[in-house]
Amino acid sequence: MCNKLIDHTLLKAFATTGDIEKLCAEALEYDFASVCVNPANVRLASDLLAGSDVRVCTVIGFPLGANTIEIKEAETMDAINNGAEEIDMVINIGKAKEHDFNYINEEVAGVVRSAHGNLVKVIIETCYLSDFEKVEVCKAISLAGAQFVKTSTGFGSGGAVVSDVKLMRESILAEMSVKASGGIKSLDDLEKMVAAGANRIGTSAGVQIMKEYNERNR
Repeated sequence: MCNKLIDHTLLKAFATTGDIEKLCAEALEYDFASVCVNPANVRLASDLLAGSDVRVCTVIGFPLGANTIEIKEAETMDAINNGAEEIDMVINIGKAKEHDFNYINEEVAGVVRSAHGNLVKVIIETCYLSDFEKVEVCKAISLAGAQFVKTSTGFGSGGAVVSDVKLMRESILAEMSVKASGGIKSLDDLEKMVAAGANRIGTSAGVQIMKEYNERNR
């Protein structure tokens, strides 16, 4: 089953309480890995998913990654206190473009500490980075103790591509994982990303993907 590969995602600025309730109901129906929501919706999602094995994921420094380290740490602690179990943080992309990879290591390490053992996925926004930068950022993240590297916010100029997933998989520690997100709309898209090395998929099309999966395996 591909359901446990999927982070069922709703990060639009205009998401309402009703939208989050629908997202969580769908996540329960299909038993997705998690729902991924903005920080203001974490407590609601946590309450709606209580007692299930669907985890609550939220985003930090989203979508630009330009917050200070201290704010990212505070955001993370607030999210954990509200019930988040997984943290998807955005790196400071400008620092990556300047090749200040020590800064990337420092900010990721700060969020990892603030997450108190909860899962940390680090969004590197591949559409803005050269291959050299992707590799060096992945190395810095690996040394900082995060569990995942993630391709994209879905709000940049491009989303997940197979070549980036492969490169990221090759550039992190063996025990780490890759999350592909951004533009993954079909079962075929999901399978290509998994074949390239993705362990988790971030998508707002989880229900449609599961319908495709169930139809194929009927």
